[in-house]
Amino acid sequence: MSDYRIDDGMEVTLHFTLKLEDGTLVDSTKDKAPATFEFGDGNLPPGFEHPIKGLGAGQNGSFQITPEHAFGQHNSQNIQTLKRADFGDEAPEIGMVMSFADKAGTELPGVVKTIDGERIEVDFNHPLAGRTLTFEVEVLDVKPATTH
Repeated sequence: MSDYRIDDGMEVTLHFTLKLEDGTLVDSTKDKAPATFEFGDGNLPPGFEHPIKGLGAGQNGSFQITPEHAFGQHNSQNIQTLKRADFGDEAPEIGMVMSFADKAGTELPGVVKTIDGERIEVDFNHPLAGRTLTFEVEVLDVKPATTH
């Protein structure tokens, strides 16, 4: 076991579990390979990095992450009404996640909320926007990141 602690420039290997307020599982690496990333490289939102900073190999933690630090608050501005023609040959269904390109050509996932004749309401908020999440981690390894 090393004495390294999670901080900038460290490569971190951990198992994580992400749950909603009611305990519903969102994502977990428990049954898969652990996640390995360089702390501060943008793989984890800052709100998820902040609480694990300073942890070392063999340590566990469970953290409540508020919407501000997770995926933001739900924003009604992110709900757009599109025309059926915007979907081309695809037949939209409520709850369907579809990818749209914005003006800059960036892919944006949107969830079909309502279908009213030719008008289709699509929610471009992150599916976890407005949710407080429980972020559980089990730190397996912390070591200096190797620069390529």
